[in-house]
Amino acid sequence: MLPVEHLHLEHVLQTVSVLESVILRSFGPEGGQVLFIRDTGQAMLSRSGTHILTALRLDHPLARMVVECVLKHSSVTGDGSKTFILLLASLLRMIHTAACKGTNVSHAYNSRKAAEAATARHLADKLLAFALEELADVIAMGVVPYGYCISWEDFTAKTQSPAHTNNNCVQKLLASFFLSRLGRTHCDFISNLTCELLSHWKFKNNQPPFTLQFVNDNLPALHTPVSGFPISCSRLIEGQVIHRDFATPCPQTDHHPVKAVVFTRYLQPKLLSAGEVLELGYGEQGKERSIVQFSAWAERSLECVIANLQSLGVSVILSAVKQSAAVLALAAQADMCIVECVSEDELSLFAQLSGARPASDCWMIESDHVATLTFCRPILLGAHRYVFLSHPYSVQVKPCSLVICGPGEGQTDQYACAFRDAIHMLPSKRTLQSNKNTSLEMENQIASAPPFQKCVLEPGCVIPAGGTFEFLLNHALLQHHGRSCSVSDDTNMGIPAVSQLLANVLLSLPRQIYSHSPRCFLQTQTRLLKADVSSKVFMLDLGLESVSCKYQLLLAVLQCVSSLLQVDAVLRTQTALRTQSHRLPNISWEGTEDEAEE
Repeated sequence: MLPVEHLHLEHVLQTVSVLESVILRSFGPEGGQVLFIRDTGQAMLSRSGTHILTALRLDHPLARMVVECVLKHSSVTGDGSKTFILLLASLLRMIHTAACKGTNVSHAYNSRKAAEAATARHLADKLLAFALEELADVIAMGVVPYGYCISWEDFTAKTQSPAHTNNNCVQKLLASFFLSRLGRTHCDFISNLTCELLSHWKFKNNQPPFTLQFVNDNLPALHTPVSGFPISCSRLIEGQVIHRDFATPCPQTDHHPVKAVVFTRYLQPKLLSAGEVLELGYGEQGKERSIVQFSAWAERSLECVIANLQSLGVSVILSAVKQSAAVLALAAQADMCIVECVSEDELSLFAQLSGARPASDCWMIESDHVATLTFCRPILLGAHRYVFLSHPYSVQVKPCSLVICGPGEGQTDQYACAFRDAIHMLPSKRTLQSNKNTSLEMENQIASAPPFQKCVLEPGCVIPAGGTFEFLLNHALLQHHGRSCSVSDDTNMGIPAVSQLLANVLLSLPRQIYSHSPRCFLQTQTRLLKADVSSKVFMLDLGLESVSCKYQLLLAVLQCVSSLLQVDAVLRTQTALRTQSHRLPNISWEGTEDEAEE
């Protein structure tokens, strides 16, 4: 019989508390980096909650379930993995305390645990129902008036002049994000570089949401990681980088345009399909004669293809696959250069920018398959040589590539992930569309939501960072509870109302942010609660964060709690459920600054 592990509320809380103890090391603006030592001896420094959680070797299925919920949320909003764990742990503690108070201690152990579990599930379900039905209204009334909604027009105006972005909302939003992910040292530099990237990729006659979606979709082809240099060496270069080297000598094209064509298949003419057999004739002489004729025909066919490309003026061939030695030899004789094994992302971006159609049939090459380039030459980035090409400047966009530098491969990858998540976090219509899929209830409510509630759901609303959202929502939830005329049965039993419970949970985040200075916690809370809406609290120099991302975070945490408390037991099987992981023999806490990464 397979072993069964019965779970109680304490087990769930203990599991999440272990994850919290790891995340706390890097949380907040004063948080440090976490050092991981892998089985191979490789060291990894990170402040990213996603990197930290995915690097852990988690044997317990409940912990894997929590991490999976965190990763799904961060893939939608691009942020909030550390805050997710902290809110989850605080909420479970509050639920555990409330469940213990509402249970008769004179009952037997098993009966008492069963009663606590039932009370905890009841609370979790009521919290989730409250969040789906009323939380958006509470945020709209008590939080949104203190914030600022970034319009698409403002976003366009801000990013067109990167030199003047120090005081605009987009730059502050990015700076706050990079502060929590990468530290204070480089957050302003990276946020300005992100604004420059967006300004270069602004398509004329299209709204900023199109630019954000385009950059987000094509970021794998738009950036090049370079290890061995400080992050301050990161920069933009005008043109497109193909992350492959020339398979044949590159052309001399510095002073005249270049014509290129993209092949998605082999340039060698297709001779046989899978399973087909070539009839070579009868007898030894017939067999030899057929082989020679077949080889001669294949060579003449390839020569015809190369000649056709020459007649179209093609001198550069971008190939999605590795070509044969015969193709490379004939192309070199014809002064054509070939770039092999180009990624699908890079070929897709090339097609979008050039307007040329990728070719799959080497016999059907026409003028619409040919793209005109300003130049095509090699470029050395770090220790690697790549292909660097430039599309003619059009009225639509001015293409550029982002070079992301880092001291080591692991840190360079973290910087690249931070850029990707920052683009995903910025307000766009795609983000709103993704947020609609969070729950079926929200999908049904969005179309008919009143204007103030739609303001919460729109991702363009921002609020000062540093616990402002939590302070304001805590106050709004307590007022909401005070305005409620009826007293629930749960309150009479000693269990707090869900609005009170959620309000208390929210304060755990600013307490952690200001853990180094409790007086600062009280001063900030008092200042916010005494501030008037007309005083424009959002102008405080605290950075900015998205109200929509915060709202989605609360929903995701409450949904996770409700799912966790539905688990009664763990059934152990003999199949390994997770094989891609790293054991952590040593975890240490680095300093609050970023000297270690240099």
